[in-house]
Amino acid sequence: MSAVAERTRSERRESASSGGPLTGTGRLLRFMLRRDRVRFPVWVLAVSIMAAYFSNVIALVMDEEALNAMTAFAANPIMGLIGGPGFGFDAITVPRFVVGMYGTSLMLGAAFMSITTISRHTRVEEQTGRAELIRANVVGRHAPLAAALVVAALMNIVMALLTGLTMMSSAAEPAPAGSLLFGAGLGAAGLAFAGVAAVTVQLSPFSRAASGFAGLVLGVSFVVRGLGDMSAVQNGDLAWLSWLSPLGWPQQTAPFTNDDWWPLLLGVALFALLVALAFALQSRRDLAAGILPDRLGRAAAPGWLRGPLSLAYRLQRPSIAGWSIAMLLGGVTFGAFTRPMADGAEGMPEQIVGIMGGADGIVEGYVGFMGVYFAMMVAAFAIISVQSLRAEEQGVRTEAVLATGVGRSAWLLSWTLVTAIGSLWLLALAGVGEGIGAAAGMNDWSMFWPVAFGHAAQVPAVWLLLGLSVGLYGVSPRILGLAWAVFIVGALLSLFGDMLDLDDVVLSASPFRHVGEYPAENVSWAGIAVLTGIGAVCAALGAIVFRRRDLTTA
Repeated sequence: MSAVAERTRSERRESASSGGPLTGTGRLLRFMLRRDRVRFPVWVLAVSIMAAYFSNVIALVMDEEALNAMTAFAANPIMGLIGGPGFGFDAITVPRFVVGMYGTSLMLGAAFMSITTISRHTRVEEQTGRAELIRANVVGRHAPLAAALVVAALMNIVMALLTGLTMMSSAAEPAPAGSLLFGAGLGAAGLAFAGVAAVTVQLSPFSRAASGFAGLVLGVSFVVRGLGDMSAVQNGDLAWLSWLSPLGWPQQTAPFTNDDWWPLLLGVALFALLVALAFALQSRRDLAAGILPDRLGRAAAPGWLRGPLSLAYRLQRPSIAGWSIAMLLGGVTFGAFTRPMADGAEGMPEQIVGIMGGADGIVEGYVGFMGVYFAMMVAAFAIISVQSLRAEEQGVRTEAVLATGVGRSAWLLSWTLVTAIGSLWLLALAGVGEGIGAAAGMNDWSMFWPVAFGHAAQVPAVWLLLGLSVGLYGVSPRILGLAWAVFIVGALLSLFGDMLDLDDVVLSASPFRHVGEYPAENVSWAGIAVLTGIGAVCAALGAIVFRRRDLTTA
């Protein structure tokens, strides 16, 4: 009897071991869903509730006259950059305004959700060694990636449904078809970047680099879409660029205006192609390795690589290099739109001209606004940089460094200092690029230095968010998401607060509103001092608290 039982168990093991590359996907899926039992609903509700919030607030605070005044934004290139081409703004309604002004921001949230989900369940698991333990069981080669993709797909599907349903029940009373289409557009954008992340996690053995590659693709997609939409609102020749971006396809559905569903098929098709590519790449690499080969290091470390500061720089150098290229190119590109802004000032509505500083100051208003806009991008870099400390800590690399003569405070503050200097460098590069583009377009090189200085002067807002992130990390890596919440609220208040005619007390909650949009406005040195001081205090408190907590290695 025992021999028969032993033979049966052996046959079962052989049968299981002969399974395909997707063996064990269902069990891993259940494990990932249990692991994300908090993260899943938080991300999904964050995006869908934000859409419902915008729909209700706009419907309650804006009367018909104020809403009709927003039709002026359809002719503004900045409107195209921030929100999109503004379909239906010639006969504007609350649902059309919500889609046109906030749709891109919500798509970015869905994209970040997908990128972090794929990286969390694939590359991070390999980097920490947990994937090797899982693969030691009866688990197929592609099962972890397949399960992670299913989790990301479920998150986007649930988010799309909740967004559509919450919008339908809002005070704006939108049409059901348009609400569901808008939600489906957010889900399609999230799916597309889940596919992007599935490919990038195959390229590098490090989760930070893999997520950085995906973030770079997202940034390029945003810039390409922005250029196309800025051209579209001016009836330019570059509107076709919007069709090259996964963020542009959901916008082309024009919810509540045209209600075209077919552009979403482009996002789904891209997701399918990228998933197939990801599986093909995974078949060509070893576990915990990447497609891109690692460079051979030196036999001995250089003399300067001996302290925590140089180590922090060495680890952040690839990320800073990638962001540097993006900031410089983005600055030149958006600076080139200064001439169209100046040429179109006379034909712009009074509301736009007034917000941009008047007809005589529209150039200064545009480049001043772009300084704040680039500061928001660099603030995202700073928060992501602090988030990477969590990967260092969980990967047991922090423990190895602190086992030497490096103190905890020195390790954390060295990383903070490199990120702070890197933030200033990135904003300066964006200012140089913007200055070159604007000066060349206007044929006035006297504006180069004011534009470059105006961009660099925005760095204290970034430093405040950096210090807050370091402070939260010092307490616990799990609460770093609060820094993203402060960033999102600050960015929304800065971008849309004036349109909603909010009180100055409310607007002052944004860290991006205290320096001044130079050269359109004077630089507030008091604001610079206060923002820098708060950031420094938060970072110092984070270093003190970090000395007293246990490291998180699992």
